[in-house]
Amino acid sequence: MPLLKESSALARKARAGWNSNPIIYEINTWVWLNQLSREHNRQVTLATVPEHALDELAAWGFDAVWLMGIWHRGRATRLSALNYLHEYRSVTPDITEADVPGSAFAICDYRVAERLGGREGLATFRERLRARGIKLILDFVPNHVASDHHWLAEHPEYFVCGAPEDLRSQPENFFAPPQRDGESLAVARGRDPHFPAWIDTAQLNAFHPGLRRAIIDTVIDIGDQCDGIRCDMAMLATNDIFARTWQGHVGEPPAVDFWLEIIPAARAVHPQMLFMAEVYWDLEHSLQSQGFDFTYDKRMYDRLIKGEAGEIRAHLSADLSYLQSNIRFIENHDEPRAMAAFGEARQRSAAALICTLPGATLLHQGQLEGRRIKLPVQINRGPEEPARPMLKRFYRRLLRETSARLYQLGHWRLIEPGQIHPADATYKDLLVYSWMGDRDFRLVVINLSGEWARARIEPEDCLRLGNGPWLQYDILSESFARLSGEALNQRGLELETPPYGAHIFRFDRESG
Repeated sequence: MPLLKESSALARKARAGWNSNPIIYEINTWVWLNQLSREHNRQVTLATVPEHALDELAAWGFDAVWLMGIWHRGRATRLSALNYLHEYRSVTPDITEADVPGSAFAICDYRVAERLGGREGLATFRERLRARGIKLILDFVPNHVASDHHWLAEHPEYFVCGAPEDLRSQPENFFAPPQRDGESLAVARGRDPHFPAWIDTAQLNAFHPGLRRAIIDTVIDIGDQCDGIRCDMAMLATNDIFARTWQGHVGEPPAVDFWLEIIPAARAVHPQMLFMAEVYWDLEHSLQSQGFDFTYDKRMYDRLIKGEAGEIRAHLSADLSYLQSNIRFIENHDEPRAMAAFGEARQRSAAALICTLPGATLLHQGQLEGRRIKLPVQINRGPEEPARPMLKRFYRRLLRETSARLYQLGHWRLIEPGQIHPADATYKDLLVYSWMGDRDFRLVVINLSGEWARARIEPEDCLRLGNGPWLQYDILSESFARLSGEALNQRGLELETPPYGAHIFRFDRESG
């Protein structure tokens, strides 16, 4: 079978040394290092992460690690977070003020927190990852900075500002930072137009040319330290969204959209840089067209929560180049834990789906062990939770399988399952697709329902096997069935899949 025809985006990723369908692992850096420090009874920084912890990351087969929350947060960020200490106790009952560094997304300065090891510690960590074939992704927040960022004093023109009366009438949306010359400014707090403002942040003016130049310099400096950047709420900085959000407070949009100015300038210095966008509101394609390699597939997540196979099948009927530019997840630091949202059985089928589709996969620290408690991004440790070794074993098998070259170089095709019996409509609950390479083939079958499902896969949708006996090996359950090549080529393959079942079938000729 022919290999996938590379899109320009795929070709760029390949030139930059990225797999076309990478597995990315998000780590809450403060939580991880604190956990390692407790285990080893010493302060562990990025420079001193034990070898076994790095070997464990490599053993999972991750293509990249996203270190979430490494940047300096500052005093204002921490003081703001301490106002919610009582809320954090519902997650970690014995939490203290020492456990609250503040929000990972109210950044005071884009320098690595000294407690985590500083810039030198990060460089050491990156080199140790690279020696194991793992790339490094870091955060960038384009919409806002912490309310005590040095730009407020040095470049107040970089911010969205209001009138003096806004400080009195809208204290939830505007604040007055200290000014060197004593002049009082009404600076907007950062916001998403659909939610209240983030009180620990200051809103950047994405239309200001000086800010754009400063952001380019910042992104280039981040690029000096990593292989990819995850851009928080990336759609908020686009000309259209920003103009609507801040109408009346900012001027006309620039001729060039925000990311069309930032990304090419950064790639002129770091051509290997991968850009990943957190994006919502059906703006994924727009952000991809502006230079992002991968955009969040929140629509897939929402449909998985609903468990509606027909909607997901329609979603997967989109253009292949679009599917290849999505990054899928069943949890991250913003969403509930997969164990809480799906339970263990549903989580397995959902995980098997997102890990075997074209595009990137985002896995989250604690997901593989089945943690249930979602941690606020303002705290640096969580409670102990019981281990779920069978779930971890499932993820081991799944990720060992998806590390095969077939999932990077093979041809993916969505298959329409057929009905076996006229009165049985359970075939509609199945998602079926194949991966085919020159010498390899997989048939993936996912049941998103809580009932048994039955379907027929037509001969033309199966691998055409030669005559004789074959073994149909189910990689996830480590079981097999015997098949006749003649029967398969004449009648197709009949499937019976248990509730929330997930199968990855390989076909091997039976010897002897």
